[in-house]
Amino acid sequence: MKKMNVESFNLDHKKVVAPYVRLVSETTGSHGDTVYKYDLRFTQPNDDHLEMPGLHALEHLMAENIRNHIEGVLDIGPMGCQTGFYLSVLNESSYDAIIEGFAKTLDDCVNAEEVPAANETQCGRAANHSLPDAKIYAKKMLAKKDQWRHVFGEDQV
Repeated sequence: MKKMNVESFNLDHKKVVAPYVRLVSETTGSHGDTVYKYDLRFTQPNDDHLEMPGLHALEHLMAENIRNHIEGVLDIGPMGCQTGFYLSVLNESSYDAIIEGFAKTLDDCVNAEEVPAANETQCGRAANHSLPDAKIYAKKMLAKKDQWRHVFGEDQV
């Protein structure tokens, strides 16, 4: 397979075993700050996906809540394939801190009473949210927390 510029295009999606949390890259800038990018994979690629209303609601919930648990969050956004999210963090190199912060964020999602910013003023597609589905996705991910470190099944991250 030809080496691609995008890291995830070089990942063999037939060999990964979701769910998992995978460090994708570390990029250090000219001033010494490092951006860590994580693959938060909820569903098995090419076998399952997150439906848009639940994915969209989960994006809003995680975007709002993850900053309460992990310092330096730059962004969290859904993958176009609808199997997970990418998380970018500034200067937080502890994988354990990411795992724990992500778990706390999912707990917040499970306990949410509303989707933050799910209105026409703050969202570009406000009608496309499902809090019940977002809670189901968060619960399923949390139920398999013991597997998050195993990207390729038995292998460690």
